[in-house]
This record gives sequence, structure tokens and C-alpha cells, in this order.
Amino acid sequence: MDAETACGPSGQRHDHQPAAEPRADGHIAFFDILRGFTVVSMVLFHASYDLAYLYGAPLPWFTMGPVQDVWRASISWVFLFLAGWMTSFTRDNLRRAAVYGAAAAGIWLATTWAAVDTPVSFGILFCMAASTFIFAMLKRVFARLPALPAVAVCLLLFGLLWGVPRGTYAVGGLAWLGLPAPGFSSGDYYPIIPFTFMYLAGSFASRAHAERSGGMYPAWMHAKHLPVLAWIGRHSLIIYLAHQPLLIALFSVLPPFGVSPL
Repeated sequence: MDAETACGPSGQRHDHQPAAEPRADGHIAFFDILRGFTVVSMVLFHASYDLAYLYGAPLPWFTMGPVQDVWRASISWVFLFLAGWMTSFTRDNLRRAAVYGAAAAGIWLATTWAAVDTPVSFGILFCMAASTFIFAMLKRVFARLPALPAVAVCLLLFGLLWGVPRGTYAVGGLAWLGLPAPGFSSGDYYPIIPFTFMYLAGSFASRAHAERSGGMYPAWMHAKHLPVLAWIGRHSLIIYLAHQPLLIALFSVLPPFGVSPL
């Protein structure tokens, strides 16, 4: 998911440059395709989740073993890293943070009102909003840090702090940070610790690439080999907001699940 699509520094399309040469400008379709693929994976993941936990379908391959955790991580980590990478393409990261924040607030209101599952308090859109805001506020500080070592440090901190939000803490009101109090619950939980470090790893990796390549991307990343996935990637935020209500509506009318969620 992202509020921006990936264009080069000019933000314009240039479709007549030689295919074999690296290009610094034009639309970079690879990012849309990667995001689109991840959106499709997300929809399939949530379809499996809904069937297993809301409709009682026997899906032991999903509910038992590591598949669910690995699948979830493959989606959320790509979204966060890619959203961080997009900071280099975004003219106004504060505006982008506001878009994410508004979407996160809408998800919280909708899931609280619908009461189909546990309401989403600090989900991945919240994390993207908070991370983008942090990046925008500290952009000048981050710019002084060497990019490649910063990527390594961010990934190391992400791994070292992975277990922090899995515990409970006596101080209330800090679940957004990654310090949930006893009794806290959220249907989707991506607090600042540790997930902002994955986002920042993406932003530093983007700058490292720009420093090493002069901001140029290989021609294959511009090629529109999978236009359907690219379209999905360009509309990822809208699809994210709409897919769960549509899945529940679909499962509520299709046999053998043509009943309301459990």
C-alpha cells in the first residue's frame, strides 16, 4: 500500500528511451507490480483468515503451524519496506502521513462499528502514518547518516526489538509505541516499535541506491510486464480499505458460508 506511485525525478513518462539503458526518469512499474502482488497476497491471506476464524472453515494448514505468521510477515514487511522506499519519490511526506492517518482512523471507526472481529487500533496504516511523520520530521537528521550502515542498523534493531510488543507492560496508553498494557487487543497490530525500523530501512535503502546509481533504475524495472498487478499496485490503498467488507459480503452469500460471521 502506498499513497504514491513511483516516478523518477521528473515525474514524467518517457517511453521512447532505449530499452537496454538504465533510466533515471519515467514511471517505475516494478514498484507498482511488487505492491500489486503483495496486495493480492494480502487479500488471499484475509480471505483465509475470515474463513477460518469468522466462518469456522476447517483450515488447519492456516491455523496450525508457521504458515500464518510467515505469510503475514511476507505481506507486512514488504508493505513497510516499500513505503519507506517511496519517501524518495514523495514531494510531501507530511501530506502522505496525513493520508495514511485518515485511512487508519477510518479503519478504526469501521471495525469498531461493525464489531465483526476485534477492532483495529494500531494497524499497519497507523504504522505507515507514524513512520512517514517521523521520517518527515527527522529528514535532515537522517540525511546526515551514511545510508548503507543505516539500513543494517535499522534491520538489526527491527530484529532485536521484535518481541517488545508481544509482552505486556504496567504503563497504560503506550500501545501505539509497542508497549501494550494488560487487556489491550487489536485486530491488526503494528506499533512503532519495532515496525518503524523496517520502514526506515526502506527509506535508507532507497537513498543508498540513489547514491550508488545516480537515481537511475534499470530498464526492466520500467517495463510493464504485468499490467493487471501494476494497476492493483497503483490503487492499493483503495483496495485495502474495501477488500475486507467485500470479502465478508461475498462469504455471507456464497454457499456453504451463506450466513453471518460467527
